[in-house]
Amino acid sequence: MPQENEKSSNCIESRTPAKDREFSTGSGSEDPKTVGKQTTDVKEQENLESCKGADNMPELENYDEFDDEQITLDLSEPPPEVMEYSRRELGETEEVKCQTLQEFRDMIYERGECLPHRMDDAFLIRFLRARNFNIKSAHKLIVNYYNFKEEHPEIHQQLNSTEMRYIGEDDVITVPPYRTQCGRRLMIYRFGNWDPRKYPAEMLFKATVGILEIGMLEPRQQIMGGIAIFDLKDISMTHAWSVTPQVASMMLSVMVTAFPIRIHALHILNQSWVFDAIFAVFKPLLDANMRNKLFFHGNNYESLHKHILPQYLPKVYGGVRKELPYYKWIQSIIEDPKIVEEMNKMGYVVTDEIRDSFS
Repeated sequence: MPQENEKSSNCIESRTPAKDREFSTGSGSEDPKTVGKQTTDVKEQENLESCKGADNMPELENYDEFDDEQITLDLSEPPPEVMEYSRRELGETEEVKCQTLQEFRDMIYERGECLPHRMDDAFLIRFLRARNFNIKSAHKLIVNYYNFKEEHPEIHQQLNSTEMRYIGEDDVITVPPYRTQCGRRLMIYRFGNWDPRKYPAEMLFKATVGILEIGMLEPRQQIMGGIAIFDLKDISMTHAWSVTPQVASMMLSVMVTAFPIRIHALHILNQSWVFDAIFAVFKPLLDANMRNKLFFHGNNYESLHKHILPQYLPKVYGGVRKELPYYKWIQSIIEDPKIVEEMNKMGYVVTDEIRDSFS
């Protein structure tokens, strides 16, 4: 087991106090061109911390070394600076980890509220990390995780190459191969590219769950968490009507109660009055903690750059990186035998048809 490291660190992605947030982009009478400016005026008044100037985030290695054409999952133990962050923010030490893993495993057996498909340390630790090593909270999370799987078996059915092709060709979901300046994974959604007449919201949700399941394999991702960018350019009322309360409920379950993931921030871009109609479905379901992770930027990408530096963003958002098509992300994943093995354990069978369609 890796030893603790007391190395100090000094990287942060900025955080905004909840009391200063705005959760509405306005009404339909507003000029869409000004919506972005209005929602970022508050940000301009705030003293956002520099990504290099604070002392409670790890300063990680130079991520320029990551290939922009291929994503690589890191299944190894996190580096010392990430473990130091985990010690401070999650309370993880070797002693705590060993003790809580055993107590967590005992609680699962004794209560019998779920039947995990595996009980090894590598699997259980992701639930403990997601709940800061609070055993009762971690147990509730793993029970919710398996309840969700039982209630929505269609979400975890065999991967369909045609479905994945649709999403990839339409450029609705992107998973960049690079991380942010603080080592967090990015997911980018461009909902305006989604045609609800072509495939339902449930298909996007299914793809999202698959991506999250794969992302949870990375130990450093379990610790650092991830960031999502929701680009709402060109969304219409057709999109709004397609987000049913059932879909909203499933999405909130994944983000808040039923998946061992750590969401660091959700960045909303290019929102218009249509966003209010969609957000009205979600807003009552969001707790204060989740609301505190929402950042509205409109079309002001400089506001986004206060959180994620341009070096770690695609060019379309004022960054310097190239785009990575969704199909290339899938291709990179299914070519890794270790990842395919883990996917099979989770119920995602990578068939020859899928391999051939992405070769």
